[in-house]
Amino acid sequence: MGAENDTRLSGFLLLGISEDPGLQPVLFGLFLSMYLITVLGNLLLVLATVSDPRLHTPMYFFLCNLSLVDVGFTSTTVPNMLLNIHTHSQAISYAGCVTQTHFFVLFSGLDIFLLTVMAYDRYVAICHPLRYTVIMSPWLCVCLVLGSWLVNVTDSLLQSLMVLRLSYCTHVEIPHFFCELNQVVHLACSDPFLNDLVIYFGVLLLVCFPLAGILYSYSKIVASIRAISSAQGKYKAFSTCASHLSVVSLFYCTVLGVYLSSSVTPNSHSTATASVMYSVVTPMLNPFIYSLRNQDLKKALRRLFT
Repeated sequence: MGAENDTRLSGFLLLGISEDPGLQPVLFGLFLSMYLITVLGNLLLVLATVSDPRLHTPMYFFLCNLSLVDVGFTSTTVPNMLLNIHTHSQAISYAGCVTQTHFFVLFSGLDIFLLTVMAYDRYVAICHPLRYTVIMSPWLCVCLVLGSWLVNVTDSLLQSLMVLRLSYCTHVEIPHFFCELNQVVHLACSDPFLNDLVIYFGVLLLVCFPLAGILYSYSKIVASIRAISSAQGKYKAFSTCASHLSVVSLFYCTVLGVYLSSSVTPNSHSTATASVMYSVVTPMLNPFIYSLRNQDLKKALRRLFT
């Protein structure tokens, strides 16, 4: 009990991506730039979509929600990292660490669920085009988003409560730039078996099942596209889901890369560096990926500035 009380007072030390003092100004400028681009890009995408009635469709409704979640996802980790670099401090309080873990789990789970919902939307649009407006009704769209929030709020609360039951030694260093759940759990002095059980169950239910749903949706989409006789028709059908497929591939490949690298070199700065890809770079690139080949979104953005 004494160890737990000491930890609550002293908190944790976030070692960051690099402890080299000469790299800190570079890291500060780089992450500040990426954070501003992420927030500005995603909010512009939301504003363009909301301001143009022609974009008030299920696909853009989900895209707006994804953009807002990406802003929250990045804001969970980067501002605290920038503050630590600016103040030359690695400390984060016990409450701050648990709070950061909670919101990181929440927003990362929401990202996965929204990408899954968007895959279902593309499946309906391509495989059942005549029934699209009937199936993807406003009521269903709202229910899918609210359901995603409900499931992930429950999971993030459960994960946070499981962290609270752990006791820690007086000096805990986290080789990361944020309080990553798995590392926070395994740095505890107490037995993390129950926490591991809850984490593995959460990964199975909230990561693997959605991925299976995405793969199933795209297997049906590919089969439908192959059945189209004209090359122009195939191209048009594929182009409607190319942006989403790019974002899904980028997100899942970087997450998989991080956890494969962590299994080879656990508790190293390389894992923290790799985590930047899915926690910072992917949310920053999403607005560019979705607007790059989307003429409707480009027109909406131009109208926003005129």
